Amino acid sequence: MDNGNHLTSPATRKVSDKQSQVKNEIVGWLKAITVGVVLVFIMHGLLFAPSVVEGASMEPNFKTNERVVLNKLIYDFRDPKPSEVVVFHVRKEGRDFIKRVIGVAGDTIKYQGDNLYVNGKKVEESYIQGAVQEAHAKGELYNNVDFPNATITESKVPEGTIFVMGDHRNNSRDSRAIGFVSIKDIVGRADVIFWPLGSAQWVKHEE
Repeated sequence: MDNGNHLTSPATRKVSDKQSQVKNEIVGWLKAITVGVVLVFIMHGLLFAPSVVEGASMEPNFKTNERVVLNKLIYDFRDPKPSEVVVFHVRKEGRDFIKRVIGVAGDTIKYQGDNLYVNGKKVEESYIQGAVQEAHAKGELYNNVDFPNATITESKVPEGTIFVMGDHRNNSRDSRAIGFVSIKDIVGRADVIFWPLGSAQWVKHEE
């Protein structure tokens, strides 16, 4: 006769406890994944963004079709510094450029042949030194003097702007052609090359 009292065996309780534990772990993982996805979207939108290198203007340090990660937040806290690689929007052309910062507000730029002077002091550009030496070994200039606007007699960088050039000096449309770049038009600083995997590396910003 069933008197309404049901006893649960220890084995049954053990299985039930284990199922409850597994369920809690799954719920915990789902919460963690959800939070992670949300954070990725927030970081992607506010802090970082991918960008594609187009063209040969930043060779030998960046090659066309390479993918880079941009730090979108850094210039909210400070201004760009010389030698940093930045991506900025060119409104007249409706597209983004990737170039290297050569001068900042107040700097006087002079560029003749392969010699760069900032505020009257010659700058040793380590990031293109190898390419320059290779050109000189062939009896050539790395910065081809026949390239339009290759020579800068003297140019002072206005407030709120930067002067940029591509590393591939005789094959770059930069401040020599498009003028000074407003800091407001900077999308971010290129910090990591992440694709292709064989080229993956941190971007070196050297002065």
